[in-house]
Amino acid sequence: MNIIKKLLIFSLVSLLSFIHLSSAENLPKSTGTITGKVIGISDGDTITILNDKQEQIKIRLAGIDCPEKSQAFGNRAKITLSDKVFSHNVKVETRDKDKYGRTLGIVKVGDEDINEYMISQGVAWHYKKYAKTQPVEEANRYAKAQELASQNKRGLWIQDNPMPPWEFRDQAKKSKKSN
Repeated sequence: MNIIKKLLIFSLVSLLSFIHLSSAENLPKSTGTITGKVIGISDGDTITILNDKQEQIKIRLAGIDCPEKSQAFGNRAKITLSDKVFSHNVKVETRDKDKYGRTLGIVKVGDEDINEYMISQGVAWHYKKYAKTQPVEEANRYAKAQELASQNKRGLWIQDNPMPPWEFRDQAKKSKKSN
């Protein structure tokens, strides 16, 4: 009886530890805050900042995905972002690094969330694939911004059936493989 109790307790503790670790993986990984002047715009969701140590840091706006350069509204997304942040000092609430080594983060000019702004202007999608890695309040704001942009037919939402960039990229990959 004593051994069974110990095994049950051990199993329960192991299960709770596993659940805790699994759910912790889904939380946003805040790695801090960096500041700098925006010196480059690669596309609608990637900027380069120059920090106070004169280091260039490439930032990928977290939680959003903009049309590709060769896709409808790709250039407009880049121009919208540039008009909003180029040559401005920004604060980036960093989250993680992506597979290309870029810092993922929420870009702010003053208190304005530029990632959310891009969605509200209809030049970015809320990247729902990664919504579970966002704080719930932020994911809800981004989803609401996209809903409003779509309802008001802002930017890319004037199209009947705009293709999300992740589908565009998948289609391009499939097309490349078949050639």
